[in-house]
Amino acid sequence: MTTLVQSLREKSKPWQWIAGGLGILLIWVFMALPELRRANPPMTDMGRAEDAAGYLSPSREDAPALRASPVPVSEGAPKAPAPASAGAERKIIRTGSLDIVVQHPAEVAQKIAALAESLGGYLEASNGGGQNATSGTLAIRVPSNRFEQAQAEIRKMGLRVEAERVDAQDVTRQYVDQDARIRNLRAEEAGFLLILKQATTVKDMLAVSERLSEVRGEIERQQAEFNALSRQIEMVSIAISLRTEPEPQVLGLNWRPGYQLKLALHDGLECIATYATTMTVVLFYLPATFLWAGTILIAAIVGYRVLQTGKRWLEAKSLPAAKP
Repeated sequence: MTTLVQSLREKSKPWQWIAGGLGILLIWVFMALPELRRANPPMTDMGRAEDAAGYLSPSREDAPALRASPVPVSEGAPKAPAPASAGAERKIIRTGSLDIVVQHPAEVAQKIAALAESLGGYLEASNGGGQNATSGTLAIRVPSNRFEQAQAEIRKMGLRVEAERVDAQDVTRQYVDQDARIRNLRAEEAGFLLILKQATTVKDMLAVSERLSEVRGEIERQQAEFNALSRQIEMVSIAISLRTEPEPQVLGLNWRPGYQLKLALHDGLECIATYATTMTVVLFYLPATFLWAGTILIAAIVGYRVLQTGKRWLEAKSLPAAKP
């Protein structure tokens, strides 16, 4: 054996020994590399994002409670919402408008408002000129499942429908995104509540409480927007324009003697009321007017007397100087 080793040493050169050692080293590295990967798994993009976010602003050295093991879903944190299925119910915002010719716009407007309340809706806006008005506008909201019924009932109240329009806007994606955003925020809120229970220092508690307040404020804002969107989907808006039939013309003239007499009577009564109001105001202002007039008169008399006295004094002073 010794003779064999000596013969190999004599026949081998130094670079051959170096090449053999490097080959053995490479074989050992390739064999040990899988074990090293299992012991230190690579950081994925998700892990980097979670590690960078940390859900909190302070550093990990300042918040040891936040370095605790992640909370499993089974301990109270809700799961993220699943994407909406393709067959989900569509969310539609519909609006309608009607231009109707009626005999008495004020009466029809009251009937439409009562109709909206009977269908579970309400009067949203109204603009009219009183019982004798020849036109008016109003807007009502009714449940979406009563939209066609409301339109049919409103058509029956007029002499004829001159214009009708229905608009629809699909907001399904916006509705689903808003709902998912609220669910994610509530899941984040639940996670912060669990982290708050694990906090051991006052600094950690304040940091978690501050972030929890921000999340809750965002939940309230998103929930308000979601509720407004839901109301627009559930309640359909209908804008109605009412006007009377044009008066018949006599010999090409728009002659309405009865209406003109009513206007003259109305204007005459308004003039009488204005006169009475003006005279009442004048009577109430008379004492103050007399006081002001007396004050101005007394001031004028006193000023005149002062001027006369000054003038006489100047004349008396200048007389000796005029003599030689």
